[in-house]
Amino acid sequence: MKDIYEKLGLFYLGKDADSEAPTLYKAKDLTTHAVIIGMTGSGKTGLGVGLIEEAAIDNVPSIIIDPKGDMGNLCLAFPKMRGEDFKPWMDERDAADKGKSVDELANETALAWKNGLESFSQDLKRVENFASVEKTIYTPGSSAGVGVNVLGSFEAPSAEVLDDADAFSSLINATVSSLLSLVDAQSDSVNSKERLLLSNLFSHYWSQGASFGVEELIGYVATPPFAKVGALSLNAFYPQNERMKLATMFNGLISSVTFSSWTKGEPLDVQNMLYDENGKAKVAIFSIAHLNDDERMFFVTILLNAYVSWMRRQRGSSTLKALLYMDEIFGFFPPSKNPPSKEPMLLLLKQARAFGTGVVLSTQNPVDLDYKGLSNIGTWFIGKLQTKQDIEKVLDGLSANSNLSKEEMALKIATLKGRRFLLKNVHEGETREFQTRWALSYLKGPMTKDDVKILMKDKKRELKEEETPLKRQASSNASAKPILSEAIKEYFSDSGANADGPFYPYLYGEATLKFYSQTKGIDESEALFFKLDLLQDAQTLNFEDAREEALSDKSTKANAGASYETLPEMILKEKTLKKFEKELSDFIYHSKRLELFACKDLKLESKIGESRRDFLTRVQDSLKDMREENVEKLQAKYKTQYERLETKLEALERKLQKEEADVSAKTTDAIMDVGLAIFGVFFGSKSSAVTKSAAAMRKGRGVFKERDDVQNVESRVEEIREDMRDLLESLDDEIQKIKESFKIENFPIQTISIKPRRSDVILEDFALLWER
Repeated sequence: MKDIYEKLGLFYLGKDADSEAPTLYKAKDLTTHAVIIGMTGSGKTGLGVGLIEEAAIDNVPSIIIDPKGDMGNLCLAFPKMRGEDFKPWMDERDAADKGKSVDELANETALAWKNGLESFSQDLKRVENFASVEKTIYTPGSSAGVGVNVLGSFEAPSAEVLDDADAFSSLINATVSSLLSLVDAQSDSVNSKERLLLSNLFSHYWSQGASFGVEELIGYVATPPFAKVGALSLNAFYPQNERMKLATMFNGLISSVTFSSWTKGEPLDVQNMLYDENGKAKVAIFSIAHLNDDERMFFVTILLNAYVSWMRRQRGSSTLKALLYMDEIFGFFPPSKNPPSKEPMLLLLKQARAFGTGVVLSTQNPVDLDYKGLSNIGTWFIGKLQTKQDIEKVLDGLSANSNLSKEEMALKIATLKGRRFLLKNVHEGETREFQTRWALSYLKGPMTKDDVKILMKDKKRELKEEETPLKRQASSNASAKPILSEAIKEYFSDSGANADGPFYPYLYGEATLKFYSQTKGIDESEALFFKLDLLQDAQTLNFEDAREEALSDKSTKANAGASYETLPEMILKEKTLKKFEKELSDFIYHSKRLELFACKDLKLESKIGESRRDFLTRVQDSLKDMREENVEKLQAKYKTQYERLETKLEALERKLQKEEADVSAKTTDAIMDVGLAIFGVFFGSKSSAVTKSAAAMRKGRGVFKERDDVQNVESRVEEIREDMRDLLESLDDEIQKIKESFKIENFPIQTISIKPRRSDVILEDFALLWER
């Protein structure tokens, strides 16, 4: 069966209930989205896991929102199916209840899983293919899994979102609503002072492409960058003392002991979470079972907004290029309320298809879903439902083009067995019932925090984020600020976080780097920032150790009465910083390059600022579209030939039925005539008997001729069937050739490195920086 379901762009979901034939689903049909509905125990999780497994094997990445903790099971794929692989996930109490040791239960589970896979014609190579896909469990607001830096920065949206007024407005509304809910300041009024102020702040900064964090937001709330809101002055609209109350609420948020966990970890970079450096698909699981309701709503809204922004940057595609899966939609997309998550979700359902992005939602009750959302979903997977209200919600859609009446369909839905679903796909005709296939991943049940810690231990070690460098310990030499030449520019920056500590010295530089290429039409500028520690015993400088960090606040006035760390001797003896300026300029000139990437065979070139990973992803998307287009053309060509053979076969089968009927009738007549002739020989006239006998013999010879005709038709039928089999085999071979020819390995990626000219390195500012 494997040669059937392992086809290009087909997902193997299970077996049809009526024929045991494989239930195959076209991957591109998911671009019109899907919903999985079924009561507890219906097998929703298994079906969802199966869809994601199929996508991953097809190099389609997934973002998974997991409110219950079940989807972490995707990390439990064991290609060798050994008991020792399953042992860490066995429940000791379960083993004891069954009168077995943990080892025995693990071995039995491994064997049962292997047999289950084989019962659906799946081999261990398939498990290996899925296991090789990188999977990460993110736990925002918790250190159990990989952290997500959600509140560290509200990233400005992409230019594509800024250019779309509706999308930009939706993004601001959802972000503001989720923020207000997080500090319990949510207002039902869309014109509340809090909402309008925050909306104006986000609009002001994001329109300029500026990102900011919560700490900066607090300052903006207290002192907004504008004097009016609408026609009213700022203070008339929202007095200073009231704004401070809102600022204090946000300050309370960042002062909480749990806040730091929301700012540590990977940035919420959807592209990075979907693809690795080689453009290979990844599976990102956002486990939020540990969060309270407000925190869940906040995070889901922020994630959906980030996904919308990412989506709008993608090129249009008719093939499935990414999947967004939500395991339990209850509360996030209701029909009668408007939580912050609803607007971006509806936007995705309406627009994602154009970008090749599929959305799959899972829920126990269809009444949990907004009707506008349901109308934008093309595939329904319906498991067992019991309440009349739930059944009636899905009945009209399922009974269309079905041989069953509404009453019969309602009874079927109410009596479906576990792991049985009705599949209604707008791209196909009749509603069909199927049984889900055995999952490649071991489905142990909801993941605990400890489970996630075990699974992500190595991943966290690999992905350990770069932490902010610790402040240097004050030495015993800290004293008054050293006296320097007036020609040495000095800046002072005081965060106020360590008022008793000394100021530490750094070299700080700002530069503009230009890249110019007339042949490639490139004329770009890049702002660079460098901050280099000046340790007391330093003998030389190495700008490779500098942090590329912009200084947000700098003053030229020293703090009276503060202490200062000792400067290294090489700085103290210089009358200017020109020597070090030259070193920084040389470092920039020799180390900085503008790297572009090109795939000449596809006539594709990277954009300015596009990483190699992002360019590889774009190349793969182009290859996937070209591959699908070629396969569809080939299938159309073969379909015409196949239909001609089908027409011939149908005609021959009708002829065969007629010939067989004629032979049967004539055989009966001949037997009767011969019998009458023999009877006449013994009991009738001799001459009459001889005449009848001769006639009977001639009729018998006619029967033999009819039988020859039947055999000729049967032979021709078999020839046509053989031609049809050959045609299908030829189609499979041609599809495989197309699949091989469009592999990314056949399309080399070239790197084009553009070096700056000496005159293109412009040092804008250079100074000695004192910071604490």
